[in-house]
Amino acid sequence: MLKGAKDEGFHTLLICEKRRLGLYRRFGFIDEIIEVDSFREILEDKCRKRLRQANSVLIPHGTLISQMRSDEIEKIDTPIFGNKWILRWEADRELKEKLMNEAGLRTPRAVKSKDDLNGLCIVKLHGAAGGRGYYLAWNRESFEEGARRLIDQKAIRSENDLYIQEFIRGVPVYLQYFYSPVTGELELLGIDRRYESDIDGIGRIPAKQQLGAGVEPSYNVIGNIPLVLRESLLDEVYKMGESFVRAAERLVPPGMPGPFCLEGVYDSEGKFTTFEFSARIVAGTNLYLDGSPYSGLLYDDPMSMGRRIAREVKMASKKGKLGKVVT
Repeated sequence: MLKGAKDEGFHTLLICEKRRLGLYRRFGFIDEIIEVDSFREILEDKCRKRLRQANSVLIPHGTLISQMRSDEIEKIDTPIFGNKWILRWEADRELKEKLMNEAGLRTPRAVKSKDDLNGLCIVKLHGAAGGRGYYLAWNRESFEEGARRLIDQKAIRSENDLYIQEFIRGVPVYLQYFYSPVTGELELLGIDRRYESDIDGIGRIPAKQQLGAGVEPSYNVIGNIPLVLRESLLDEVYKMGESFVRAAERLVPPGMPGPFCLEGVYDSEGKFTTFEFSARIVAGTNLYLDGSPYSGLLYDDPMSMGRRIAREVKMASKKGKLGKVVT
């Protein structure tokens, strides 16, 4: 985000947790840093005053969503790029499912109760957890075993903090979109896979040793891998993105301006099942600082997602339409 904003000529200001200062001080495209112990300090007068003085537009990301409650994010008075109201829908599994169904996306079956478990399912935490705490369950006993482990780790307070979803077999794929309310165009800017530890590494252990070791797989995201889809799948990719944008406009005005990601699985028939969406920039876009094979079809400049956000702010400001891209 910061590199892209600098490429578009903006002054860049980073709100940075003190524990990460050592990393971000290395980069010359960051003009100014506000040090915080927690992102909740965005709501405090000192931080708010500096953001106003700098005439800032705040770009939300996954860590912000995971550290702040939806009502706290909605209280931020600095203009937020995108729709801050839709972040509540991202954080709540039931609302998330409602929006995906409204968009007509194929989704996994939601399992309402541990007593309804019949077949392999994945159990998830609410909010942007980066896969942390996810586990597989196939009956009541396996569900309760995983829930007890998370309660002991203080990751959850009770079983009610968990969401059960049918497990879909196939290739996990993450579709990175950008919707411009200024131009009315939907853009596909990149596609990636995630490397999750240690579910992706467990295949290196022979089956006999897996059984003997009693390994409990984790879905914690470690990194991202570039992916290019078969071209025959792309038309449907655009249609899904456009359907999602229209559904968001109906259910959560002003809709889905800016970056979002549809996250799902392609099965053996080439059918995509959407199990998540992220209503903001996602980490997989870090793969494409100089653009992706898809952004290269749209732009002559190297177009990262961060730069595309900055260009939209610039374009909207020049046309007097900044209100269409910030809330």
